[in-house]
Amino acid sequence: MSRRKPLVPGSQQGLDMLKARLQNVFEPEQAKHKVADSLGIPLQNGYNGQLTSHDAGKIGGQLGGGMVKEMIRLAQERMASQGKIE
Repeated sequence: MSRRKPLVPGSQQGLDMLKARLQNVFEPEQAKHKVADSLGIPLQNGYNGQLTSHDAGKIGGQLGGGMVKEMIRLAQERMASQGKIE
């Protein structure tokens, strides 16, 4: 779990659910393992001190980047449905 706190209090559960949904898994914890597997990075349950910061960043970047893209897509959809963008 990240040490960073979401900007909006109480939003952590929703962000975790988005992370899981984007990776087609049921648990947010499974999402990072699925990404690690696809990148060939040996991620274990629990402590992963053997990972380089580069590999850990690859996993987090894939997850975070996908989440940001999806949030932008959802915002654009909502704005389009309200007639604010074309």
